[in-house]
Formats: sequence, C-alpha cells, structure tokens
Amino acid sequence: MEIKGLSRLITGLVVGFTALFAIMAGGLYLTALVLIIVVMGSKEYAKILEHKGFLPSYKIILASSLLFALLAYFNRFDLVPLAFTVSTIMAFMWVLFRGKQPYIANVATTILGLVYCGWFPLHLLFLRDLDFYGESVTLLLFFSVIITDTFCYYTGCKFGKHKLSAVISPNKTVEGSIGGSVMCVLFALIFGWAIQLPWYHSLILGLLVAGFAQIGDLCESMIKRDAGVKDSSDILPGHGGFLDRTDSYILTIPVVYYYMYFFVNNNFIDLIFRGMF
Repeated sequence: MEIKGLSRLITGLVVGFTALFAIMAGGLYLTALVLIIVVMGSKEYAKILEHKGFLPSYKIILASSLLFALLAYFNRFDLVPLAFTVSTIMAFMWVLFRGKQPYIANVATTILGLVYCGWFPLHLLFLRDLDFYGESVTLLLFFSVIITDTFCYYTGCKFGKHKLSAVISPNKTVEGSIGGSVMCVLFALIFGWAIQLPWYHSLILGLLVAGFAQIGDLCESMIKRDAGVKDSSDILPGHGGFLDRTDSYILTIPVVYYYMYFFVNNNFIDLIFRGMF
C-alpha cells in the first residue's frame, strides 16, 4: 500500500473510531467532539472565503457557535432566537467598525459561517439526546453517510458515465449517486429493523441521508470551487480538512433531527400509516 493510501486509511480509522466512541458515550465526550469540529471547521471556512476576497469574522463565527453549544448543552432552546439575533447584530457591527470592503459580502459570509459551521453541526447533540431512538438513529446516521460516500465512489468508478454536477464536482456521476443511495436505503432498513424502528421511518431516513449527504458534499465543493480552493485544509492526512471530512454530515444532521423530532417522537407519520394500512 502506498504511503498516501496508508495515511488516509489510518486517519480515517482514528477519526471514525473517535467519532463512534463519542456518539456512544454522549455527554461531554460528544460535546467536545462537536466543538472541535466547529472550531476547526469555522477556521477553515474563514480561510476559504479569504481566497475569494471576503473577510468573514472567524471570531464572531466561533463565539456564536460556542454560545449555541452552551445553550444546547444546558437545553436552553428558549434562548436560541436571542442568540441568533445577537450574533447577527454583532456581524453587522464588526463589519461596520472594521471598515473594510466588501461590506455586504463580509456580513453575509459571517452569518452563513455561524449557521453552516456552528448551528448545523450542533444538531448532533440534539439528535443524540432525543428521548426515542436518539443514540440508535445517531449511529444509523453515522454509518449511513459512510456507506453513501463509499458506494457513490465505487459505483461511480465502475459504472459512472453521466456527470451529476459537471461544474461543481466533475468526478461525481449519476450512476454513483444512485448506487450510493440504494445501498444507504438498504442499510437503513436493516439497521432500523435491528433497533425496532418502523420500516417506513427507516426507509424515509435512508432516503433523507442518501440525498442530503450528497447535497452537503456538493455544497462544500461549490464553496471551495467558487473560492478556487481544492481542500479546506491539510490537517487530516489523506482527507484534507475537517470540512472535507464532515461535509456530508453538515446538512444531513439537522434534517434527520427535525424528521425524528416532528415525525417520530410526535407520531405524525404513524397516524398516517395506521390509517392507510
């Protein structure tokens, strides 16, 4: 095995098992993992945007993200709107007093950064702490994204002919997308059966993960391509940066959380299916 491939494998195993341990342990361990991702991801995001000529405030993104994490840890969701309001005002004030162009872009990219790098990933804490299936569905999400990425790659390499998004990510194919999606849904159905999650919830979760994992990947590729950057950083050997490693999770985590919160914990879908069958 080549040195580059070996370093990629070792890094993947270390990151994967660390994340798996944190998810299963929960509490401070998971909070610490999410905060590391938020801190490093926010830094990478700010650096990427600098290549485009924008100047988002890393300090405000980081401070806002830490505030969101604090509220999440102590379950003070009633204060989240206040935190968003304060963070947005601070983004405007920072640009106002810093006095550097482009003003509108700097405000916008700062607000996008605190949502994309902070608020979205922090939903992992909300998902893990759900009363019903919290830990189990978090594990389902964790493995499903890996399966989606893996089979998108291998199916695309073997059968790929039609470009999925030629401008944003020319190496991704429609065939790869379909292959990854099918395997993700199959895994979700099997894992859902093992944790006694109703089959229709497992099916929907599989579709959601398969779809938004790929959309999240493309969104990060879009940001990097627009800024003329190949990788978010080189801190993870063989994998690039933290954003490169977690891009498939960033949008998927909040989508899965809100589905579980509204449609599983509140039994909305159960009521519909009971009436149909």
